[in-house]
Amino acid sequence: MVMSNPAKRKNDPEGLKKRILASALTTFAEFGLTGARMEQIATNAQTTKRMVVYHFTNKERLYVAVLHVVYQEMRQHEAGLNLASLTPSQAIARLAEASFDYHISHPDFIRLVCCENLMGGRYISQSETIKTLNHSALKVLDAVLDRGKQSGEFDPTLDAVDVHRLISSICTHNVANRYTFHTLFGANESERQTLARNRRLVVDATLRYVRPSDKTVQKNK
Repeated sequence: MVMSNPAKRKNDPEGLKKRILASALTTFAEFGLTGARMEQIATNAQTTKRMVVYHFTNKERLYVAVLHVVYQEMRQHEAGLNLASLTPSQAIARLAEASFDYHISHPDFIRLVCCENLMGGRYISQSETIKTLNHSALKVLDAVLDRGKQSGEFDPTLDAVDVHRLISSICTHNVANRYTFHTLFGANESERQTLARNRRLVVDATLRYVRPSDKTVQKNK
């Protein structure tokens, strides 16, 4: 009886694309779009430049694909927080904490966003898909804010964009300015203490911002 040869390993194009995207994220975050090399991305993804080009055409399209992935993952993270089961104030606090923790655990996301901003938002502005994708961040916030406005917990004039900007500002600053700010102003704290302080800050600042002001309360009486 003739034995057949062991089956060759099946092609895994989706797995390869994921490896390329992961490698590209790390490379773009470290070197920016201009400094990143396709050969390096291919090597770290355990493939060839030819295969990278086959799947993504060129470096610019690969860069846009990475932007899409990192924003998609963050939006999915927010959507999975189950905020509807919490009170409006608890939901806002949870969203702020989760955003802070996500930024800390995904520093390459911030580096990539900083690189894109240094280029004037050139590539993200060209992608309607990424713009549409990120509308979900405001939908998540709007759902919480609407409940809070109805219950009287939140200022009825709140705009989701402003709340998102506040949370994002503190979370981004904590990562982007982590070492310089701590060196200049955090000499009496350990890095862990500084992170704990900033985590409390994003929650406290957001809750204070969304609650009705004295003028709003008096007007509604």
